[in-house]
Amino acid sequence: MYFTDRGLEELSQRRGEEQVTLAWLADQMQAFVDQHPEFEVPVERLATWLARGGTDDDDLDE
Repeated sequence: MYFTDRGLEELSQRRGEEQVTLAWLADQMQAFVDQHPEFEVPVERLATWLARGGTDDDDLDE
């Protein structure tokens, strides 16, 4: 189990029944980066990955 799995499990348990928009998620991710600028690059990579439907940058060259 990855360390991040605990956070993802907590997210699912606490908020799993909620419905959210992608705009809300983007706002939350931006607020997180504003508070923790050292995570800007990984959050940007995750946002890009999500925007592309789970396709990595390397897959676009094929």
